[in-house]
Amino acid sequence: MSRYNFLLSKALIVTFLCITGVALWLIAASSYATKIAPVAAFLEVKKSCKVASSKNQNKFVVYVPSEQMANNLINIVCENEVVKRQYGSVEINWGYDLKDAISFIGKGNADLILTKQHIMDAFMAESTYNYQPVIGYLDYKAYFISLTEKPSIDKAYFLDKRIGLVDYPTSRSAHILPKGVFRDLDINLDSLSITYASSHSALRNLLAEGKVDIIASYWKEDDMTRFSENYITPMSNNISGSRWYYKMDSNNTDLFCALQGVLEQQSKQQLAVYFQEAIRFGTCHEL
Repeated sequence: MSRYNFLLSKALIVTFLCITGVALWLIAASSYATKIAPVAAFLEVKKSCKVASSKNQNKFVVYVPSEQMANNLINIVCENEVVKRQYGSVEINWGYDLKDAISFIGKGNADLILTKQHIMDAFMAESTYNYQPVIGYLDYKAYFISLTEKPSIDKAYFLDKRIGLVDYPTSRSAHILPKGVFRDLDINLDSLSITYASSHSALRNLLAEGKVDIIASYWKEDDMTRFSENYITPMSNNISGSRWYYKMDSNNTDLFCALQGVLEQQSKQQLAVYFQEAIRFGTCHEL
């Protein structure tokens, strides 16, 4: 009988330890989920600022395709006198996928947005939400660029090449279009040797240093000093340049023109010459 009691006590102890272990695991899992929740929220990618001492509840919402652009833009928008007069805060959102931009355009959620004209046309956003172009950039072409030979749009050609692209899924010339060419040629991306660079300038350095055989990018005038125009191959017709659109709910010309000045200022701070050559829309006075 005592042996029976001993075995029973041992079984109860084992059961207690198992239940305790499961309970501790559940508590830890719950705690871990609580800890990662703020991280998930942070990944919704936005920056904001408040106008000092303002009681205005209106929020000016901006959408851009990258965090870098948001960082460049946040201070000059927040410090603009017209913005401070009309709004209490500014929120700049960014995203790297086309679907992110579409969610803002389709619902008219952004007061100011940088996007392509064909996307605006697809959603009839100019007529639906009265989005008006503020400034824009020139149309351009995308090319495959090599250092020692003219690239060939051919499956066999790409399979043994080291290829350079930019690590921005929103870049048409250096990400979207070349990958589209590879798909059209029935090339599995996993079978290609692709190196991703942080910018078009970094791509050019990879090519010039012989670290890749071919890159995808636009062609600019000063490329002639490093590469040969004989060794470029177009992969597309003209690509429409991006435009900044302002949702003009009312005839708010003061804000329209203030934004034009802000965006031109931001464009001039860009390293790429392409973005420095902004085209004005409308008839604003010089600010």
